[in-house]
Amino acid sequence: MPIVTIQVTQEGSSPGRASVTAEEKAQLIAGVSQLLLDVLNKPLDSTFVVIEEVELDNWGWGGLPVPEYRKRRAASQTRPTGA
Repeated sequence: MPIVTIQVTQEGSSPGRASVTAEEKAQLIAGVSQLLLDVLNKPLDSTFVVIEEVELDNWGWGGLPVPEYRKRRAASQTRPTGA
């Protein structure tokens, strides 16, 4: 009985969305379940998928909360390079 946990940041998949849509979650569940069937021969009815949406402030990357990491990364990408 496989149990798969998918964690995503709670920001949605496009601007203006606060979370992943129900349709997107259904696609993730179907896709992961099918992958386990195809690769490990695990029946669809024995596979459990849990989707956890984590608030962006509760997600870190590179030693920083994600909003700060993205802010610094964007700033470094917009700086002109040496001539």
